[in-house]
Amino acid sequence: MYETIALNIRSADSIAVLTGAGVSTASGIPDFRSSEGLWSEDHSREYYMSSDYFYTNPEDFWKKYKAIFRMKLLKNYQPNSVHHFIRDLEQKDRSVSVITQNVDGLHSLAQSSNVLEYHGTLNRSTCPACGRSFLLDEIMRAPVPVCDDCGDILKPDVLLFGDLITGHEKAVEMIKQADVLLVMGTSLLVTPFNLLPYDAFQQEYTTSILINNEPTDKDHLFDYVIHEDLTEAVQKIQTYLNE
Repeated sequence: MYETIALNIRSADSIAVLTGAGVSTASGIPDFRSSEGLWSEDHSREYYMSSDYFYTNPEDFWKKYKAIFRMKLLKNYQPNSVHHFIRDLEQKDRSVSVITQNVDGLHSLAQSSNVLEYHGTLNRSTCPACGRSFLLDEIMRAPVPVCDDCGDILKPDVLLFGDLITGHEKAVEMIKQADVLLVMGTSLLVTPFNLLPYDAFQQEYTTSILINNEPTDKDHLFDYVIHEDLTEAVQKIQTYLNE
């Protein structure tokens, strides 16, 4: 199967890659759901990481937000071999579009040239009043970051619960233009991201490939399915690509 997948990748002019948390595992990115004791309080994770809570209590929101996502550690994380594998799929005569659920910015750090951060990014925040954007260093200067111009409290560029997803239609177009859809490291449980493979399923000319360490309820949509550690799987595919 690995050889067949490599042949499909090699012959593709355009590839769309969907990625989830499993792609960042080898970089040491922790699951924010495991934050020590953070959710032993009165409300759920969804309550605190919501747009409503940000506007209601922005100071406490930022305290929890920085703790959940280990913001102080963010710059310690680096792209791993899976990120580099995806970047290296780009060739002079091949375009690669990355559509990621991840908010860690590692695809861009790995220098993938066309990345759609479907759920936003930890690396920027925006002033709700004037729209000015601030990068991570500026966000970390104070416990509660504020706009230098307006004095308003910044809102993270991560998609919060209750926010509208703005990149879905663009993601659909990326998939429709692809000869190969490669889905990696996602359980495909989060809606509407998990609807994107259906767009490839409806196109006879798109070859779809799923690589995840465990089965998903969307496995039946794909032409090829591999249940394996991503790092090991991409090494095997790369071996055939290099022949």
